[in-house]
Amino acid sequence: MTHAVSLDATRALRMHAQGLTSPRATDVHGVVRSLGGVQAQDWRFAPLAIRPRSAGLLAVDVDRARDDQRSIVWTWAMRGTLHLIAAQDVGWMVGLLGPIFAAAGRRRRLALRLDDELCERALVAMRALLVEHGPLTRAELVRRLAMRGVRIDPSGQAPAHLVAFAAMQGLICRGTPVGAEPTYVLLDDWLGAPIDAVEPDRALSELARRYVGAHGPAASEDFAAWSGLGLRRARRGLELIAGELRGVSTADGPAWMLADADADADAIPAAHVALLGHFDPYLLGYRSRDLVLDARFAKRIQTGGGFIKPAVLAGGRVVGTWRGQRRDSTMTIDVEPFTQLDADAQAGLERERTDLARFLAAELA
Repeated sequence: MTHAVSLDATRALRMHAQGLTSPRATDVHGVVRSLGGVQAQDWRFAPLAIRPRSAGLLAVDVDRARDDQRSIVWTWAMRGTLHLIAAQDVGWMVGLLGPIFAAAGRRRRLALRLDDELCERALVAMRALLVEHGPLTRAELVRRLAMRGVRIDPSGQAPAHLVAFAAMQGLICRGTPVGAEPTYVLLDDWLGAPIDAVEPDRALSELARRYVGAHGPAASEDFAAWSGLGLRRARRGLELIAGELRGVSTADGPAWMLADADADADAIPAAHVALLGHFDPYLLGYRSRDLVLDARFAKRIQTGGGFIKPAVLAGGRVVGTWRGQRRDSTMTIDVEPFTQLDADAQAGLERERTDLARFLAAELA
């Protein structure tokens, strides 16, 4: 018999799966790996997904995990967008997702005069350049490619699409930024070892397993939306791990959890408040945000062009937006609630504001 899960329980189960309720991780790598990846198209925002899912960490710990420990890697993955990925997962993830999104981007590359022959020459030259010179910014890479006869328009979108293509081929990833400018490095060098090929069905089953473990209860349509794989591949991934899944019935229809996950959960109290950053996995992980975001306020979070604003979460639901401004060692964190918050939620909000300032190594003004 399929277990029925209420709306409140669905929110609670998803928050638990996402690591937004205790116990909390104590290392950056643990958070990233448990989520399957963290969207990181803008580095300023990526660490904000780590804080509410961890205890005692600082934003600089995310930098250290990327640059010094190299336990996480900054590269293109789900939906063909930049993510933080656990280092031991990069090989099979890029091997599975890279060819799919590289093929999907071919029409755009051709429009930017990045034909297949030029791209292949660029990959060969790029490897040689990075072996010789080490980390290079995108502008430096484009300039040096031109010196080797691989010329592209440096002023448009061609450079961005070329480096993304190279990353999807498993050649490069992003390295330590120079100021605000990212650099590019050879993925094998960054990891310290060549990445191993993984059989496609094995990689797909692992991606499905990671997704459901971090997002359940979730449907195949949710997995398709999160991964960008499309519904056919998403269903195939879930079929591959069918023996590890438990079906549940939610208000939106059938969904899946890992079989060893507890399907019973109490509603999250309104006093449980979390300040989520831009593009948080709790809001990006599903085909719809209706479960947690009232349609009346959707445009205050989803401002168009795929941009997701920072959100105030209370009781598992989005109840407002927030913005932070830093000046020297102090910062202000201003909250715009959709409706009046009760006293318990206000108390939880103050705890979150204090902890966010701590995470960013600032004094709360």
